[in-house]
Amino acid sequence: MPDLTSMRNIGREMARKLTAVGIDSPEKLVEAGSKKAFFKLKETFPNVCLVHLYVLEGAVTGQEYDQLPEETKKDLKAFSDFLKSGRV
Repeated sequence: MPDLTSMRNIGREMARKLTAVGIDSPEKLVEAGSKKAFFKLKETFPNVCLVHLYVLEGAVTGQEYDQLPEETKKDLKAFSDFLKSGRV
């Protein structure tokens, strides 16, 4: 069974953090999606930032995080900003 580090953009540290929040396989990350995974990370690791969300989206969609379409990045930034606002 492949581990999280077999996914694009996911290194050992990100895999460790994801595992700590119950996302311990590529299948679980894809099933959760980038936003839900980021939300879970943010609860446990409040210092995760927008780049982490881009990394997760890239992993889920099989793209380099710095090659995400502008529209996708705008959507993810809006989600991150919403979480920061504390209105969750």
